[in-house]
Amino acid sequence: MKKLNSAARLTAITAALGLALAGCSTANDEGHGSGGEDSHGSHESASGETGGSDDMDSSESGHESGGHEGHAADGGDPPPGLKEAADPKFDVGDTVVLSADHMPGMKDAEATVSGAFDTTTYSISYTPTDGGDPVKDHKWVVHEELKDPGKAPLKKGAKATVNAEHMPGMKGAEATIDSATDETVYMVDIKTDEMEMTNHKWVVESEMKPAK
Repeated sequence: MKKLNSAARLTAITAALGLALAGCSTANDEGHGSGGEDSHGSHESASGETGGSDDMDSSESGHESGGHEGHAADGGDPPPGLKEAADPKFDVGDTVVLSADHMPGMKDAEATVSGAFDTTTYSISYTPTDGGDPVKDHKWVVHEELKDPGKAPLKKGAKATVNAEHMPGMKGAEATIDSATDETVYMVDIKTDEMEMTNHKWVVESEMKPAK
């Protein structure tokens, strides 16, 4: 009888242990499957959305804007020493239409003139100080935004250090002069469905026409 009881107890213990191990294994499998799938799915979604958005934004803005991605929404005051234009074609407050295509949404946009100046204005190429990709033919910086530039105009191919901070990585960058113009240069306020900018620097006179 004692042997039978011992055998029965051993069988019961073995069965109970088997059930416990099976339950533990099932729980672990379910936990691993659920936790693993959810975490992996979230990771894919987050990285996919973020990575896709970043790639799209950098690709589009880099290709279309000619190096104007990250341009400050408020350009601030004109640099010290910049002279107001004596007889500009467009006065402060005038509404104009832009033919410049410096960034997406600019071409054919209406803008309001917020400043008109007489100076030498340059297109430049430079490598941003923050490690960004080289920028080619950036329009525009004015002579007063260069560090100790000497007498204007600087010749094509001349080197100059940029004091302007129109966008990240510009200030302190060494630039190469691509071209120069003595056209009247303007600051403008732009408000469209795609952008809203105050004191945008810069647009030259040939890139503007009167609004109808």
